[in-house]
Amino acid sequence: MKLPLTPLRCLLRAAQEYPSKVGVVDGDRRIPYSEFLDRTCRLAAGLKALGIGPGDRVASLSFNCHHLLELYYGAPMARAILLSLNVRLAPEEQTYILRHSGSKLVLFDPEFLPLAEALRAQRPELRWLSLQERADLPDWVERPGYEGLLAAAEPSEPDFTGYDEDAIAELFYTSGSTGRPKGVMLSHRTLYMHAIGVLLGAQRLDGLRAADKRVEMHSIPLFHANGWGRAHTVTLVGGRHVMLKRFEPKVVCELIEREGVTSFSMVPTMATALLHCEELDRYDLSSLEEITLGGAASSPALIRALEQRLGCRAVAGYGLTESGPVAATAHAKSSLGPLDDEERIRRQAMTGVGLPGAEMRVVDEQGAEVPRDLHTIGEVQIRGDLVMDGYWAEPEATAEAMDGTWLRTGDMACWDSERYVLIVDRKKDIIISGGENISSLEIEKVIAELAAVGECAVIGVPDAKWGETPKAIVTLKPGCTATEQEIRDHVRAHLAHFKVPSSVEIRDELPKGATGKILKRALREPYWAGLAKRVQG
Repeated sequence: MKLPLTPLRCLLRAAQEYPSKVGVVDGDRRIPYSEFLDRTCRLAAGLKALGIGPGDRVASLSFNCHHLLELYYGAPMARAILLSLNVRLAPEEQTYILRHSGSKLVLFDPEFLPLAEALRAQRPELRWLSLQERADLPDWVERPGYEGLLAAAEPSEPDFTGYDEDAIAELFYTSGSTGRPKGVMLSHRTLYMHAIGVLLGAQRLDGLRAADKRVEMHSIPLFHANGWGRAHTVTLVGGRHVMLKRFEPKVVCELIEREGVTSFSMVPTMATALLHCEELDRYDLSSLEEITLGGAASSPALIRALEQRLGCRAVAGYGLTESGPVAATAHAKSSLGPLDDEERIRRQAMTGVGLPGAEMRVVDEQGAEVPRDLHTIGEVQIRGDLVMDGYWAEPEATAEAMDGTWLRTGDMACWDSERYVLIVDRKKDIIISGGENISSLEIEKVIAELAAVGECAVIGVPDAKWGETPKAIVTLKPGCTATEQEIRDHVRAHLAHFKVPSSVEIRDELPKGATGKILKRALREPYWAGLAKRVQG
């Protein structure tokens, strides 16, 4: 028997097996799975009543909340396509995405009313529906609002056997770091298989309690690649979703203690902020079992610090928007045999091995696998059930991103005999100095070992003799000091001389993106823009 694969089955199963169990916690609101399903069915019926049909794009503009989580099921249930907007993008970028996607309706938090007004001026044909009622909402906002729409709907539980598993269910736009944002298409089948792959990959970690006792805090925005991958995984096993609107270390600790959170995800800058939280030791964090780090490379020092301070396992993960998003985790495989603590930590800080359903390889420019010597560098490629169905309305970009059945990631890495991958840099971040390829991540990890260093980014800057050389830009922890010479000497003691930064700059803060990822492009631009002007002059 062949039944269509769709994320709707995740929620249907949870409501059948755990109807009275609280599935979603959002502030003081606690929603059982039976109510979660009912609200989702009402949302789907309400969208249809608004004229949303199969394949129509429905956008959201909101921080994490139960409404947004309901949209992850309600829009696909209505056979529409959910487009979750990154609220931190510039209005110009959001306008482009709404236009390029051809969105018809935006469900928004009234907190973003000024932004909605600016976007509406550019796209007057768009319809807007508020997630919350507010007296000051203008006339162009749909009436009734979200709750009124649900109350007036006549829901019916969907028959998932009638859905096309190859139909697109969700659409996420890349950050546009190398040009205009591109819409990554994820089908019903891709999303379901991603949930299965993540669950199976998590089973590699010994000591996890029963899956249905999982309490996942959504610490990363659901509109981000590191966030939306959990929306279906947790539901499938009947776990509990704990919504976090903004990442504030004290609030994070309060939620862990109050809700018995067992797992959540962070990018390294979030982890650093949490470790520096003065109130950290005041909270009972004993419920924690595992923390996943993604979005940027993690150092063994950070993994070790998290395990020691939070008392749980910390493991790196890897993926990108185009891979569904999670493609690999750095759990230790049983084939490695007994590992001492240092080797275990080193492994858990690597990029890791592919999840079930995601095959990874590292290849040279001719497409041949590079030696598994943890030294030879090539590009990471991924194929499998988790990979995107292509870019929205951009067949040429899709063809460029795919090498046959393989997705070109643009990440440069090496790997070992156990197929553990270690990313050394983004292709565009590799520093070529005097003909030598230098990994900025390798230098950053060494600098991060210094106790005084808070954050670090290494970039390539122009050099008349070598073409370019590495430059380190760092922040220091409160109350700590370090000199440029001390930092350079530390790198020199651990790495080859040509990898030592030619200069070190200490700043109060580093520029960051939507989830705290350091924006190296913004750091590089002033140096290379100045060179371009001199050349043109």
